[in-house]
Amino acid sequence: MGKAKILRVIEILEQLYHSKENTKPTLSPIDMLIAVKLSQNTTDKSSYKAFKNLKDSYKNWEEVSKADPDEIKGKIKVCGLVNTKTKNILELLNQIKKDFKGFDLSSLENRSNEEIYGHFLNYSGLGVKTISCLLAFSFGRNVFPVDTHVHRILNRLGIVKTNTAERTFEDSKKLIPERDMISFHTNLIKFGRNICKAASPLCGVCPLYKDCEFPEKKFFRDKTRDAVIKENNFLIIEAIV
Repeated sequence: MGKAKILRVIEILEQLYHSKENTKPTLSPIDMLIAVKLSQNTTDKSSYKAFKNLKDSYKNWEEVSKADPDEIKGKIKVCGLVNTKTKNILELLNQIKKDFKGFDLSSLENRSNEEIYGHFLNYSGLGVKTISCLLAFSFGRNVFPVDTHVHRILNRLGIVKTNTAERTFEDSKKLIPERDMISFHTNLIKFGRNICKAASPLCGVCPLYKDCEFPEKKFFRDKTRDAVIKENNFLIIEAIV
């Protein structure tokens, strides 16, 4: 994969979404972990409402950890899967409290990425993507989280040739310039929602068409030449401060 192509893709998406200024670490580590938990299998707008409901209803995460599960379900029902998410959130909070003697995770600042991955991968329900988001958006580390959008787009562009998001994570971190990792991640998510969609990509209005290696791009280009892009750029990781 040519370095020039990667840099060109990064620049085009940067011009499209202007998200460089929104990638400074602003989230407390626990806020970050809970937000990602809530965002699973739902929209960022719905998960943000659920997150705000929790923050507005309880003084701190200690109080949430002691709350009645049915009460928590009522607060987060807007984002769906309330039984699973309530169970996961309470298990996560209780495990953190046990390991860190409370909910202050500032000690992680002094630990390496490898140590942080090693610790949290032992938690039920926490994977590489979530821990990568923790490192990137709470600690400002140059890490490139890979979700389904990122995995799909990098493969369509030919930047990687992988079958799983985990393999994409391993291969892409060797290719993406460290200074661009966080903003490129958020830009790819927005691009995946708005243009390079999973089922019906808008190839007819895609600014990366010439760089793309997606075999069906001509078919979708002809089909979507007059497509109107409906912007969906809301990210919970950018909204929470």
